[in-house]
Formats: sequence, C-alpha cells, structure tokens
Amino acid sequence: MSTDTQPSSIDGDEDAAAELEALRERVAELEESVADAADDDGGKKMTIIATQGTFDMAYPPLILASTAAAFDWDVVVFHTFWGLDILHEENSKNLKLSAVGNPNMPMPNALAALPGMDAMATKMMRKRIDENDTATIEELIDLSLDQGVELQACQMTIELMDYDEDDFYDGVTTGVGAATALQHMAESDVQLLV
Repeated sequence: MSTDTQPSSIDGDEDAAAELEALRERVAELEESVADAADDDGGKKMTIIATQGTFDMAYPPLILASTAAAFDWDVVVFHTFWGLDILHEENSKNLKLSAVGNPNMPMPNALAALPGMDAMATKMMRKRIDENDTATIEELIDLSLDQGVELQACQMTIELMDYDEDDFYDGVTTGVGAATALQHMAESDVQLLV
C-alpha cells in the first residue's frame, strides 16, 4: 500500500469548472462588446447650413447632402434666411441667378446690373442644366429626402418671412430651431456653411 495520496478528481473538476466559468464570462463580455460596436455603427455625420437662396446656391447643399447620404452618412441640411426658399415649394421654382457681383459671369458688373440680366442669366443656366440632364432643384430635394437626408426649415425664419409650414415640400422638417441645428453640428464630423 502506498502512502502517497492521489489528487482527488474533485479538485480537478473544480479547476475545470472555474476555468469554464471564466471562459463563459469572457465570451459574454466579448458578445456585449460586439453588440455595442454594432449599435455604434461609426458612420459619418454631416451638417450643412444653407443660407443663400439663389438658383446657383441651391445646388451645392443638395448635391453634397445627397452624395454624402449615398455613402450612408447621417446628413442634416439646416435652411435659414434666404436658404429657406430652396425648400419653399413655390419659391424654389422661381429662384434666380444673380449676375451682379458674380465673378464667374462673363460680363462686367455695369452690364450685369441692367434690367433683365438676372432673368437672362437664370434662363441660360436653366437651359444648360436641361441640356446636360442635370437634376433640377426639385429632383435633388426628392433624391435627398429619399436617401434619408433631413432637410430642416428654421422656425425663426419661417416666422420672419411669414411662411406657413404647409408651404414646404413634403418631407421637410419644419419648426427646427438653432439649438437643434447646433446640437447636430456638435456631433458631426463635417460642418459646412453654404
């Protein structure tokens, strides 16, 4: 008979059980970490402030917004002051291109200031857009909304311009204040003033 004691299989079972429990806890931690990472998709955010309501200045915020949305960015375009006319269903169809003070116009300001020059410049630009099959402002608004871009109308400007919330395209978010716009800007990766 040997006086040596053999290790109890109970001790081995307890060690294995402890290791198994530690492994289960680690798997649970990793699963929670993966779930948190999935909830925070890490997508980019962009806020554009549209302040100008001329025909040529309606395009940049809408093109940038719809393009960013196509890349799955979270995009908000906050329209304030004259930029609000881009979202105004009636006014957006009558936006003009200003020939005066536009350095890209192939005419001197003295000529650009003559009556009818803005109308002529706007007509020429609309013709080029049509000939190039470039999207219209209304089409870009629809595209942006379809892609999930939030087009916001500044409440203070709505009141200042004496507009009604029903004057805007369907899908436009009305009643938005500067504080809401600032909050999205603070959370955004990209902020643009157009």
